[in-house]
Amino acid sequence: MINCEWLIKNRLTFTIYHSPFTIKTMEATTSLVVFIIIIALVFDYTNGFHDSANSIATVVSTRVLSPGAAVAMAAFFNFIAFIVFGTAVAKMIGGDLVNLAKIPQDDQLYVLLAALVGAIIWNLLTWYLGLPSSSSHALFGGYAGAAIASYIAHFGLNGSSTVLIASGWIKVISFIVLSPLIGATLGFILMVSVYWIFRRTSVSKIDRGFRVGQLFSAAAFSLGHGGNDAQKTMGIITVVLVSGGFLASKADGKLPDIPLWVVLAAHAAIGLGTLSGGWRIVKTMGSKISKLQPVGGFCAETAGALTLAANTFFGIPVSTTHTITGAIVGVGSAKRLSAVKWGVAGRIVWAWILTIPMAGLIAALSYLVIAGIHSITR
Repeated sequence: MINCEWLIKNRLTFTIYHSPFTIKTMEATTSLVVFIIIIALVFDYTNGFHDSANSIATVVSTRVLSPGAAVAMAAFFNFIAFIVFGTAVAKMIGGDLVNLAKIPQDDQLYVLLAALVGAIIWNLLTWYLGLPSSSSHALFGGYAGAAIASYIAHFGLNGSSTVLIASGWIKVISFIVLSPLIGATLGFILMVSVYWIFRRTSVSKIDRGFRVGQLFSAAAFSLGHGGNDAQKTMGIITVVLVSGGFLASKADGKLPDIPLWVVLAAHAAIGLGTLSGGWRIVKTMGSKISKLQPVGGFCAETAGALTLAANTFFGIPVSTTHTITGAIVGVGSAKRLSAVKWGVAGRIVWAWILTIPMAGLIAALSYLVIAGIHSITR
């Protein structure tokens, strides 16, 4: 149901005559909201195939599962993750990163559209180059870049820093460093523990046992991936619905409860994306960082799954890419430091560093293009 208070505030007043201007504007707003939701689900889809490597690279590279079976399993657990996890991450994304109230009401939908365009373009570029960058951080960067560009376009540079909410960004920036470190630490501890526990067991027996164990660890990581990443798109779609007048914020200004159809659509999109696979990145994640055996794959996936589950529970949006990469490095370094291909790892780190500013820049340019088209066609 359309929020009439929002419509009145924006001079889209209902009258007894239902003027053509009012009806036309309502139709335009509805069409734009629907279009942005479709683009958000496209982003979620690209998130799925871009980040599918996070879930399946180790299980494919150790040949525990065929690529087809691996992506089917990952897609299934991506989808059912909504049963296990709530929507705390979605609400954090929607309300704790950008102070959308600083943006003119009639510009908010264009900001959200530009944010998604920036994130999608960066995802496709890094996918083409085979770089496991973070889809999550591409979305964060795109959202920030588009919002700042809109504020500057309307009000100038003075006060533009207030568009971003410091507390939310402190969490995001902190976990760019913390999530791979936590993943690496857990991966290292698990690998060393397994070496010690099974020190008198033959290599062939360990290999057979952990081939089965890796099925469970890969499923757990896929569940964590779906639980954390799908919520980011849910948050954006909910903000779109609020900005478009189709949902009302709570009395304290926080996002309303995420509608069930939004939850299901986001999980379905990321699951379908995962089914498409991301073979360029699978190769990098599965073999170029460190050559893994089933026992290493199990430890890396388990470390990643534990890290994701804990952060999702506390409503912290983290990068699944950063987490699993850190876990793989931790597992590799438990053997010996030379087992990790540090040159490849360094290239990946540079992609991490560049993701937020580059996605932000692309989104800012996208906003200028979208706003220019809007001003011409208005």
